[in-house]
Amino acid sequence: MLDPLSLVSTTPQLIDADELPGLDMVVGFTGVAEAGHVVSQIRTELLDQLEHVRVARFDADQLVDYRGNRPRIAFVGDHFGDYQAPSIELYRLRDGLGRPFLLLTGVEPDYQWERFTRAVLRLVEQLDVRLVAWTQSLPLPVPHTRPIGVTAHGNRQDLIEGITSWKPTAELQAAVAPLLELRLMEAGRGVVGYSIHVPHYLADSVYPQAAVAALEYLGAATSLVLPTDRLREAGRVIVAQIAEQVRDSAEVARIVGKLEQRYDEYAGTQSRRSLLTKENDELPDADEIGAAVESYLAARPPLQDGPGTAE
Repeated sequence: MLDPLSLVSTTPQLIDADELPGLDMVVGFTGVAEAGHVVSQIRTELLDQLEHVRVARFDADQLVDYRGNRPRIAFVGDHFGDYQAPSIELYRLRDGLGRPFLLLTGVEPDYQWERFTRAVLRLVEQLDVRLVAWTQSLPLPVPHTRPIGVTAHGNRQDLIEGITSWKPTAELQAAVAPLLELRLMEAGRGVVGYSIHVPHYLADSVYPQAAVAALEYLGAATSLVLPTDRLREAGRVIVAQIAEQVRDSAEVARIVGKLEQRYDEYAGTQSRRSLLTKENDELPDADEIGAAVESYLAARPPLQDGPGTAE
């Protein structure tokens, strides 16, 4: 069996530093489970606004399908340049109060998931990470006019209880981060995850409100002060744009109204069944609800990215 740590190149003077052991680790991967570009926005905000230094880098050449996830390269006049290679990196950052923590982020691996998660687990053990807190965002049939929902999971009940009152059962497409949560739990390491609910008709747009919610949950779990001001300002712009588009279409307004009614019916009960699932707890087919919304929004100019959001 290949050594999982052969996937990782570390900065020795940092990996052996006295301040690294015992920190919390925030985790988020860009990829399929990133409705609203939530992790991309979080990565941008944290690395733009907080002091940081790279501790380790994973070998993306072994992990990423370049044909399925094409990197970007610029053409300038008569030559190519500015190749944006995919990356998966571990950083040491300092929050708004100067407290250190770790951030593992980058593109979701396509290959060698088990080897990758073993490598992360080895780093977690080597650095004696206190808590792994991760986030993803899922497109779900919820209205943008209601509070951002979240599903909390993991083995830290003190960070889960009271956030979601229902415990649905559903079979989902796997991703690296949920697999990492599972492997951390099996190893007895503390882990909590927050799956942010993004209105599915906004899944392809930059949705700052969802990124703010994710940062708030991550910050609360780790007692870190994480930056949200720029995202909140960008969110106000996006809200105004969405409201204008909804006002311009009676069909979109009708469908959003149906989503609001369904949300309110479930939110107003004490049922432990998810408002996001059918009676048999399978995830619902959102095609009927979202077809008119997606068609309408596709015909409109795209929502503008606000300050501090990722492309």
